[in-house]
Amino acid sequence: MKYAKVAISIEESVLKKIDRLVKAKTFESRSQAFQKAAEHTLERVERSQLAKECAKLDKRSERELADEGLGKAGKTPPYCESGS
Repeated sequence: MKYAKVAISIEESVLKKIDRLVKAKTFESRSQAFQKAAEHTLERVERSQLAKECAKLDKRSERELADEGLGKAGKTPPYCESGS
């Protein structure tokens, strides 16, 4: 994996918390702590964006498209039914 060095400005209180976690061996280094925090935040943002896009879907038309794709089976499998 390729890494890039970056310089950031951060509130001293946040940095002190990071340093306490490093001292407690929760993270090996500040770099690892920031890497994990950034990854976690990005995952949450991506999930949030996916949820927003899913909320835009029309359940009825999505169900019709899914049923079309089932072909001759023509029946929604029980594990896909959510009662909505």
